[in-house]
Amino acid sequence: MEELSSNLETLSIQKEPLSVVLVGHVDAGKSTIGGHLLFLCGMIDKRTLEKYERESKEINRESWFWTWALDTSTEEREKGITVETAKACIETATKRITVFDAPGHKSYVPSMISGAAQADTGILVISARKGEFEAGFEKSGQTREHASLLRVFGVEKLIVVVNKMDEETVLWSEARYRDIVERVTVFLKQCEYKPKTDLTFIPVSGFTGANLKDKTDRCPWYKGDTLLGVLDKFPAVKRDAHGEFMFAVSGKYKESGLVVTGKVESGAVGKGDTVLVLPGKKKAEVVGIAEEDTEKESARAGENVSLRLKGAGEEDLCSGSMLCGVRAPIECGSEFEVRLCLLNIKNILTVGFSAVLHTNSAAVEVRVAELVDTIDKTTRKRAGKRPAYAMNSQTIICRLSTEREICYTKYSVCAGLGRFTLRDEHGTIAFGKIV
Repeated sequence: MEELSSNLETLSIQKEPLSVVLVGHVDAGKSTIGGHLLFLCGMIDKRTLEKYERESKEINRESWFWTWALDTSTEEREKGITVETAKACIETATKRITVFDAPGHKSYVPSMISGAAQADTGILVISARKGEFEAGFEKSGQTREHASLLRVFGVEKLIVVVNKMDEETVLWSEARYRDIVERVTVFLKQCEYKPKTDLTFIPVSGFTGANLKDKTDRCPWYKGDTLLGVLDKFPAVKRDAHGEFMFAVSGKYKESGLVVTGKVESGAVGKGDTVLVLPGKKKAEVVGIAEEDTEKESARAGENVSLRLKGAGEEDLCSGSMLCGVRAPIECGSEFEVRLCLLNIKNILTVGFSAVLHTNSAAVEVRVAELVDTIDKTTRKRAGKRPAYAMNSQTIICRLSTEREICYTKYSVCAGLGRFTLRDEHGTIAFGKIV
């Protein structure tokens, strides 16, 4: 049995992997765009599309047929909203793209976070329809929170798709498009996105497909590329392909043994390799690797794959489980130190304060065990002052504790695994890095 003997020479000739998450307010058209992209890239044939059209018409939802490619449950199809983050793959000339379609309703933000945490870039979908943009962009809408969460989880370049440009209240109005771009840009600058280098705006119609793959003549004033064109030219993401193997488990199922799904965050893995299943430190052998329905001999950093394991069972997995190499185990424990930026706490944060921590695949209740230090706003370094409490807009160093042991990775070791958010029943209240 070979331990993590990654065949990087073979992997290097494959198309560049890119993970993309579709986010935005409910009914902005995320699933419609996702489904239409699958069709345009040949992942759905015409016969299947016609089947979706017939079935959606039977329940008086004929305009929703594009969404059925990603919204597969009865609940999602009847209500017309995404509940669980869906995943699909498409290919361009240079990229193999994993598309995550995240829920837009505020009740399902934790599911949205699971998609955002695995993404290299985000597509923020905004409805241009009169009234819908305003509802999604106001403080109670999800446009702002989704954009902020993408930034928290390391999405440095953002594609903003202004959808429903064909709608009768818009009719490809340049003025409406420019107004939306201006207002959204102001907010995204507050999220530390740089308009000239980090943001790409595209006017589209997810329903007709305009500007998804082919340019439309309805907006001669738009000189940019199509959505698929932008994705195909997206700059290569820096990855630690030669680092230690780290894999965040996002799902599991049984099929000729235990199969776990997730993203290779660092290093590579091959069939026959031995891995540790954390936090229980159970050894298992990788006996199968698949990307969608395609069997592979190995997988590298950045790829979303399924791993079939021998020697581990479902009882060895829990929320936040991870896989890693035997020689370099990921840390596990019930207390760890973090750098925490407070956003929206109602009163003050003190020792004993509790919230739910969300990271790549974990959602676990934590409490503040100790306030360690404050961060100077000017130098952004430790001030050497232990605070008695903390308030909104402050950044502090503190220790968080959990009731059960979880796996965690320092931000300096793997940025993709070292980020997290804190949420309460009202929404996101803080974000931070494990230090």
